[in-house]
Amino acid sequence: MARDMQGRGLAWLNWFAGNKFVQRTKLDKSAEKLIYQGSKTGFKTATAVNRAFKSVQNRVKPARLDKSKPNDLFDLTPTDEQAMITDTMLRFAEDRLRPAAYEADNACEAPAEILQEANELGVTMMAVPEELGGAAVEQSAVGGVLQTAALAQGDMGLAIACLAPVSVANALTRWGTAEQQAKYLPAFLEEAPPAAALAVQEARPLFDPFDLNTSAKLTSDGFVLNGEKSMVPLAAKAELFLVAARMEDQRHALFIIESSTKGLEVSAEPGMGVRAAGMGRLSLKNVNVGSHAQLGGAEGLDYAQMIALSRLGWCALAVGTSQAVQEYVIPYANERKAFGEPISHRQAVAFMIANIGIESQGMRLLTLRAAARADQGKSFIREASLARRMTAEKAVIIGNDGVQVLGGHGFVKEHPVERWYRDLRAVGVMEGSMLL
Repeated sequence: MARDMQGRGLAWLNWFAGNKFVQRTKLDKSAEKLIYQGSKTGFKTATAVNRAFKSVQNRVKPARLDKSKPNDLFDLTPTDEQAMITDTMLRFAEDRLRPAAYEADNACEAPAEILQEANELGVTMMAVPEELGGAAVEQSAVGGVLQTAALAQGDMGLAIACLAPVSVANALTRWGTAEQQAKYLPAFLEEAPPAAALAVQEARPLFDPFDLNTSAKLTSDGFVLNGEKSMVPLAAKAELFLVAARMEDQRHALFIIESSTKGLEVSAEPGMGVRAAGMGRLSLKNVNVGSHAQLGGAEGLDYAQMIALSRLGWCALAVGTSQAVQEYVIPYANERKAFGEPISHRQAVAFMIANIGIESQGMRLLTLRAAARADQGKSFIREASLARRMTAEKAVIIGNDGVQVLGGHGFVKEHPVERWYRDLRAVGVMEGSMLL
């Protein structure tokens, strides 16, 4: 059923038929195109109605994806499969995300039909291994960067909302035990998969993901979690959370918490930007979970690697949104006339647009270089930190310059640049939420 669902989502790309990816996922070759379907600003303390997560198979070993084949040369040319999937995401971003972004930003939530259409495109299936019924056969941080950036060209907030469940599925695939994968991953292949989110951020100045206030204390039958998490996407809708916490031995871990768990409360937390992601705050008050809730079991996970991959996700969002700014201001500057000529003829305007292009490409190359090292099995934490540092600084400048090029039009909501500026400011302060 899940494979048929993905077939409906990708069928509109008739040229996609015959590709190895299509053959692997058994897409319907006779289909010609995808048929697309068709306000509140906050919510009180509540949690989503939770489904019953049950193991559908007994597994001895967890399913892991193979790493991308290493390339001795520094070559960031995407594979045919990566290029096709990225193009699919870009068309979806332009046709569906961008037109829906204004209303979603005002409502502070992603429309249900957008999330469903993203699921029909197979975004969650590509995070679940083939042996568990998904479509993924290898880990590819480069592919994740390209696809995330493509979605962000439509709208960063909606891209986060679409990819938040994928981040949870990625974490379960990378580090989950066989029992955890068997219990939770099959749900992501259903026609209506669960909304899910990764919760790392905490509401305090200069937040450091390696210095968490959220605690996990060991008990006789599991753990007790206390603390607060901030800016969690899809918070009101999520049925499943991966919550980062500090254990008594000072190690960091992620804990799988279902929304129905006693002591877990959710409240609205609309911010300046990425409002369409439906950001909320989690409050954990003596939340009891079993020992099986620790992602990866007693061995846990590579927390530093998880944070680095999350930062690359935010870098990819910045790259995509910056590209959207560039593509919007160039035709505007060429068409907008002042003093009898296009404003692009003014050196100050032309240089500003050139700088947007230069910094965008620099951000893209640093991000892809870090992702390529991750795919090669090399150390990439330093490179991810460099990419994060550059995007945090330059993305805000790109957003500001986009507003400046439009002048008075950059200040009003008639044009999307003011929203992109607000969204790009989030890149320098957000941690977690995204995981390639």
